[in-house]
Amino acid sequence: MVEEIIEVEDLWVAYNGMAVLEGINLSVRPNEFLGIIGPNGGGKTTLLKAILGLIQPSHGRVSVLGRPAGESRSRIGYVPQFNTSDREFPINVREVVLMGRTGKAGLFRRYSRVDLEEADQALQTVGMREFGPRRIGELSGGELQRVFVARALVSQPAVLLLDEPTSSIDPAMQTDLYELLVKLKQRMSIIIVSHDIGAISIHVDQIACLNRRLYHHGSKEIAPEVLEATYQCPVQLIAHGHVPHRVLKEH
Repeated sequence: MVEEIIEVEDLWVAYNGMAVLEGINLSVRPNEFLGIIGPNGGGKTTLLKAILGLIQPSHGRVSVLGRPAGESRSRIGYVPQFNTSDREFPINVREVVLMGRTGKAGLFRRYSRVDLEEADQALQTVGMREFGPRRIGELSGGELQRVFVARALVSQPAVLLLDEPTSSIDPAMQTDLYELLVKLKQRMSIIIVSHDIGAISIHVDQIACLNRRLYHHGSKEIAPEVLEATYQCPVQLIAHGHVPHRVLKEH
């Protein structure tokens, strides 16, 4: 059995000659629930893309399930940042979830009975099975986010990555989503990117702070000096949601 589901060693990523990630080291074990916080532009989405094998590091390595990033992409479920245009596409809920089976079915092969059953099961897992025939434009933001989680789950991943999944949903739906993720942790490792320190600190096992460099000590206790180094402003402002440029939501 692989002891570390994800291993990131001395990872550097640069865009147009400018470093976005610097010397990142991170390991995630089976069934761990890791929250990553940090300011906008701090490299959080870039780190997720590196784990997915979608970008080429300038230096260092990323492995997932003991293999180079990219080779294990079919074992990773990914929920990208919410886009309001997603709901305008004329497609129903079940069809959205089936998109997550494309890697197994192939782009031009019809979905099999197994694919359809897996889609229904994924919708059942997120409490949305009865919504299968409904157009996605009819869903609330929270319901649509659950559908996107189902799409990520339909391939039965070992790792689930979520990029700001609560940014466009109301507080009640946010709580429901976090409770769902806590249940899913029994089946997989989870990494969630969020600005909401208060919410994720309740539900995750560990918190890492990322602003080009990663501060991670294997717990969800965050020292004030780590927060100040990450957000580059006094911790009192962070605690009260007064970070410049709306880096954090108030809570």
